Parts: sequence; C-alpha cells; structure tokens
Amino acid sequence: MIQDFKETFKEVVQAVLPLTLTVLLLMLVIGLNSDMILSFFTGAFMVIAGMVLFLMGVKLGMLPIGESIGSELPKHNSLLFIVAVAFALSFMATLAEPDVRVLSTMIDSVSDNNISRNTLIFSIAMGVGFFVSVSMLRIVYGIPIKYLLTVSYLVVIVLSFFTNPEYLAIAYDAGGVTTGPMTVPVILALGIGTVSVLGEKSELSEGFGLIGLASIGPIISVMLIGVFSP
Repeated sequence: MIQDFKETFKEVVQAVLPLTLTVLLLMLVIGLNSDMILSFFTGAFMVIAGMVLFLMGVKLGMLPIGESIGSELPKHNSLLFIVAVAFALSFMATLAEPDVRVLSTMIDSVSDNNISRNTLIFSIAMGVGFFVSVSMLRIVYGIPIKYLLTVSYLVVIVLSFFTNPEYLAIAYDAGGVTTGPMTVPVILALGIGTVSVLGEKSELSEGFGLIGLASIGPIISVMLIGVFSP
C-alpha cells in the first residue's frame, strides 16, 4: 500500500506541476497580488492531496469492487438482474459525479433558474444508466459496438433539429461531464468484470466502449428535455 501511495503521489505531482507552473507564470505576467498567488498555491496543494486520496480510493476500493460485482452478475443467470444492477450503479455514480454538479450549478447560475438543476442532474443520470444497461446487453449478446454508436449518433443528429437551442449546447456538455473521476472507474470496472467471466468474450473488444456509449445517453436525454420544453 505504501508503494502504491508513493507511485500515485508521483503521478499526481507530475500531472499537476506543469499546470501549476504555467498558471503561476501567467499570474506573474498579469501582475496579480501576493494574496491571490498564496491562495492559488493553497488550492494547488489541496488539489494534489485530494487527487492522491481519490486515486488511492479508486485503486483500493472502487476498481476491485466494480470488477467483483461485474464478475458476479452473470452467475445469477438473470439478464434482468444484470441490467438492473448496471443501471443502478451507473445512475448513482453519475449523481455523485463532481463534474455533473459543476455543470448543473453553472447552468443554474446563468439561466436564472429557468433550467432546473435537479431535472438536469437526474436526466443526465438516467441517460448514463440507460446506455450502460444497453452496453451490458451488448456484451451479453455480442452486438458490435459500431452498430450501437451509429444508431445512437443518428438519433442525436435527428434530435438536434428539434431541440430547443438553449438545450442543444448543454446536451453536448452533459455528455462530456459524465466521463469524470467517479463514473469512469465504476463503469469500466463493471464492464471488465462482466466480460472476465464470459470465457468466449475478449476483455479488450467487449470490456471497453462503455464510456463512449454512456456519454451518448446524457446528450439524448437532455435533448429530449429541450424538445418537450416550452
């Protein structure tokens, strides 16, 4: 565990340090005061500490439990059970996703409460949950992912002609924020765990692609809100 912590800390510092130095250089060029620089360093330290703790939590808890749950699902011989668990896990992970909260807060602040924050969050979570469930069905039945991606994006293109313009840009951003640090480990581990017990399946070709499909769900769900909004 100590070795994992050292490696994680090194990775985080290598990732954050270049950005920190770049921002610091810009702050010096712009001429911001010392209080702002001190606040920035405090924030950078908290980011490093938070990322290290989060990634350790992912390695020690989220990834192993996700793979364990995924590997146990097919053993129940119930397709409905697999779909229900996949939907529930991905739905709850999306609700807890920090990126989704940030997006909904920013939209709420600029829309003068015209776009409900809670409605947006739940629609994003529903979209992710639905498409992760579809992804699990794809794994079980061996459906090529290119067909699902083609149909899904055709639906997105068609809906874009009927969606309220205020929701159109939000929909695409909603698809992006779902690929955050909370949902990605859960969904990937769930998929890989499921494929690992299906002997004839390839973990590379079948276990991945869930995030790509899951990111389409929020786009479509938010677009549907835009279609039916007044």
